[in-house]
Amino acid sequence: MNKIFPLLIFFFFATSFLNAQNKIQVEITNCKSDQGFVLVALHNTEDSFLKEEFLGRKSEINGEKVVVEFGNVPDGIYAISLFHDEDANGEMNTNFIGLPKENYGVSNNAPANFGPPKWNDAKFEVKNGETLKQEIQLR
Repeated sequence: MNKIFPLLIFFFFATSFLNAQNKIQVEITNCKSDQGFVLVALHNTEDSFLKEEFLGRKSEINGEKVVVEFGNVPDGIYAISLFHDEDANGEMNTNFIGLPKENYGVSNNAPANFGPPKWNDAKFEVKNGETLKQEIQLR
């Protein structure tokens, strides 16, 4: 019994290290007003990007900068999308041809040329228990 206990402790710490969880800190700048909220979505697949969130956060705006954190994120490839929901209706308002009327942003400040931003431009990887920072400027 005395030999098994140290092995169990070693196994516990070894598996905890191998399954280290990551943090993603998102700093959002260029908020035009304090009205409404910023809605932030973390996506974990190309198919879900800009459609369905893996994790989501809602934050009030105080000044021109907002910081949101995702904790306990498993190792993997992710992308972030967000928008300033000025009227607090939970939806991104668009004009009659589908262009956003509310400011938005994506990870890596990926461009939105002739259509929505692309997964390949917005994706990033987190692994090994790191804290990754994404600075996203609303446009």
